[in-house]
Amino acid sequence: MAKSRLAMFGGSRTVEAAAGTSARTAWPIVTDTEREAVLGVLDSGRFTSVERGEVQLLEQEWAGYTGVRHCAALSSGTAAIELALVGAGLEPGAEILVPAFSFIATASAPVLRGLVPVFVDIDPVTYTLDPAAAAAAVTPRTRAVLAVHLHGLPCDMDALQALADRHGLVLVEDAAQSHGATYRGRQTGALGDVAAFSLNASKNLPTSGEGGLLTTDDDALYERVVLHRQFGEDLNGRGERAYLSHVVAGNAKLSSIQAAFTRGQLSRLDERHEQRDRNVRRFLGRLAELDGLVTPHCPDDRTHAWFQLRLRFDHQRMGCPDIAPGALRSVLQRALRAEGVPVRPYQSLPLPAQPALRDLPGTQPYRPEDHPATLALIEDSLTLQRWHLNPASGPLLDRCADAFEKVWGELDLLLPVARSTTYEPLWRQTGTAAVGA
Repeated sequence: MAKSRLAMFGGSRTVEAAAGTSARTAWPIVTDTEREAVLGVLDSGRFTSVERGEVQLLEQEWAGYTGVRHCAALSSGTAAIELALVGAGLEPGAEILVPAFSFIATASAPVLRGLVPVFVDIDPVTYTLDPAAAAAAVTPRTRAVLAVHLHGLPCDMDALQALADRHGLVLVEDAAQSHGATYRGRQTGALGDVAAFSLNASKNLPTSGEGGLLTTDDDALYERVVLHRQFGEDLNGRGERAYLSHVVAGNAKLSSIQAAFTRGQLSRLDERHEQRDRNVRRFLGRLAELDGLVTPHCPDDRTHAWFQLRLRFDHQRMGCPDIAPGALRSVLQRALRAEGVPVRPYQSLPLPAQPALRDLPGTQPYRPEDHPATLALIEDSLTLQRWHLNPASGPLLDRCADAFEKVWGELDLLLPVARSTTYEPLWRQTGTAAVGA
């Protein structure tokens, strides 16, 4: 066999080794705007949200951006989901429909509030909650739907709203990954009864660490959220703090420093999104020319925030129907990473298969056959994360596309490797030890 030019077989890599630490991939992008804003808070000595300042300004600006009446700044996106459920008045023991494919916080936040997640399969094209599957999962105990705008693509909100209206359900948006994305001309965060955003440093709208934002048009819901944000104290217009707690609640405030940092990021959110959109579409356009490589689909009635790029590998179209999708994906990952492309799985288990979520009180035992679209997505896909967030990453994405084309040009060498790979899906392994291995 002639020596391959693939890096995993000894050839030279396509993407330079230092790319991941270069200014073109840095995220978040920290400019003088953020530095001066943070120093301004330090100089002011007003560090907490109790004191009027940066936190309240961020809340006003985000409410205006999304087009809602109210925004509450919180300590994390997970806290935002939790308080959205509290604010909506959902009682412990109630069922909430949750997509079977999402980040763990989508399910853990309801569980921490005593709710029972009912896991629903995803749409095989958009990877968001399947409205038909959600409708089939409604029971007399269902009280809410948690719609996750996965990877930055809005759910089919009209269908989910119609479902919620039929059954009197609360429609909650998990918008942690969808800052700036729109559905039929409206921003995510303004599409349901209440929405939760993350400001984690990896997100499209980041802070300097962790943070969250909650949006709603419901006055009463907002007041309940604010009451639960800081030890059950009513701090609206009260002047000096009385330390009087009206409900049992924890502490979920955002600091002034974090709010100041995010305000600087918000001032460039649209500009960076527009450049990212151009970069990503050019990159995906090249990848779409490769046989069997399935790029993300964005319906015409919505826009994509491109938080993550999920790429699927169709073993039928690639001419290897005899190879297990997971084995093919594993070998392609090795080849692409050897070329310098930072692809990896994102969520290797359906949520109900997570060790922490198995055998929860009130839930049904986990059965893989209940979520076929979720399992198929896990087995045949990889994600490209974070590099593309930086608007300066366009030339680097071009090099990544070169790497994909190089790997596809050597599939005849890779397919035998995939055929000889011993592979077992992680979701088939049982027990915490196996899952964590």
